[in-house]
Amino acid sequence: MALTLLIIGGGLAFLVAYLLLLTLAALFAPRTTPLRHEAPTHRFVLLVPAHNEERLLPQLLQNLQELDYPQALYRVHVVADNCEDRTAELGRAGGAVVHERSDTTLRGKGYALEWLLERIWASNEPHDAIVILDADSVVSSNFLRVMDARLARGERVIQGYYAVKQPEGAWSVGLRAVALILLHYLRPQGRMVLGGSTGLKGNGMVFAAEVVRQHRWSASLTEDIEYHMELILAGERATFAPDAVVLAEMPDSLRAAQSQNERWERGRMEMIRRFVPRLLVAALRRRSFLLCDAAIEQIIPPFSVLAGSSLLFALGAVFVPTRRIVGLATFTISGQIIYVFSGLLLARAPRSTYLALLFAPVFIIWKLWLYVRLLLGLKPRAWVRTSRNE
Repeated sequence: MALTLLIIGGGLAFLVAYLLLLTLAALFAPRTTPLRHEAPTHRFVLLVPAHNEERLLPQLLQNLQELDYPQALYRVHVVADNCEDRTAELGRAGGAVVHERSDTTLRGKGYALEWLLERIWASNEPHDAIVILDADSVVSSNFLRVMDARLARGERVIQGYYAVKQPEGAWSVGLRAVALILLHYLRPQGRMVLGGSTGLKGNGMVFAAEVVRQHRWSASLTEDIEYHMELILAGERATFAPDAVVLAEMPDSLRAAQSQNERWERGRMEMIRRFVPRLLVAALRRRSFLLCDAAIEQIIPPFSVLAGSSLLFALGAVFVPTRRIVGLATFTISGQIIYVFSGLLLARAPRSTYLALLFAPVFIIWKLWLYVRLLLGLKPRAWVRTSRNE
């Protein structure tokens, strides 16, 4: 019993220690991007996959018309994917180029983006970079200026800071805001200091045009993760732009978020199986921290699962109170507290996100049950649109 607990505690302590390393590194990361003194030059195509998004798409299109960037240098393309509402009509009214797609077999964001990219390349529309945005989002007014500056200094794959819109809403939204601060801000900031790759988060991604031509987009359930894996194995690195912010609406209940979370976790498990061995072998062969870090990032479970496992381990320490086991339990719990509050402070999170932590036990139990469902095989087999708040 004691040996089993030591092995479990050692694994948890390793993961927490790694998160603390990223936290420490994030303290030294710059928060802003030096903009170019000369006029911007990069031409962008902004791709927006949309399935029945008549409620939220208009606010994104209005937001994009107000960007602090010459309108002659960017164009918005919306793919109305298997829509049954007014998405296409409202997209055209909002000034976007709308592409209507109908394919009941190949459904989902990945397939829609693949199809849209082929149409843009066939049209020979001139562009230097591609931006991918979700239809339920808005971006900071400086988004394209930041990306223009980063492309000018040689960055080829850039992830903006993908955060929660209106985190002061329901407690489940507040907890999602905490999770995205840690996953989408703190950890990328740490990786930029240590020489890692920030990863791709599915929204607010920017690619130099030649990157997407050389490495075709994936249509898997977690196409952003798979695409990032392929890019870094091919020698690319995703950088992080913390001041180019994209805010997205989140489901305001656990029931509404369930299908989305199941899809993410099922896809992530598949990515672990397919890519972690390849990443570790390549990391050893190339002596690459970037590849090793990418493998560890896939192994680290969602924070709620890590926290729940640590609490269960601490409970085990009560029944087997050896010095080593108690020490590991103390380190894993205290380390995660430091990690969470450091992330909130660095991201200058609003007060509501701190209050949402009071509901963390409910969320942890829900997430652990979701994992049990996945392990038992009760998982979605296809893409399902996440319910939006009304």
